[in-house]
Amino acid sequence: QVQLVESGGGLVQPGGSLRLSCKASGDTFAGEPMGWFRQAPGKEREFVARISTSSITTYYEDSVKGRFTISRDNAKNLLYLQMNSLKPEDTAVYYCAAGGWTISPRDYPSWGQGTQVTVSS
Repeated sequence: QVQLVESGGGLVQPGGSLRLSCKASGDTFAGEPMGWFRQAPGKEREFVARISTSSITTYYEDSVKGRFTISRDNAKNLLYLQMNSLKPEDTAVYYCAAGGWTISPRDYPSWGQGTQVTVSS
């Protein structure tokens, strides 16, 4: 399984932006569909976005469409999530995940440790 490490989280004011990164180890990243999920306190982990191996296909959860952009750089083994126009309800721990192609966390065998995003004034 690919090893994943997220970074880029932090505290940001409403309306601000953050870019999350997910660094993958090994040489299988380019062949893995990837996703971002998030989990707020007391809530279940939920789907945010996913991207195909070649970046041709992306899919977003409705509440982040037009604000978040998922992308990847296969040459660098990096996955990104650009988050703009952030809202307090975006506050959560954000996780990258590898190997799945649905919105269900159960379909992704590899996970990072998560990075905290807090949107507050």
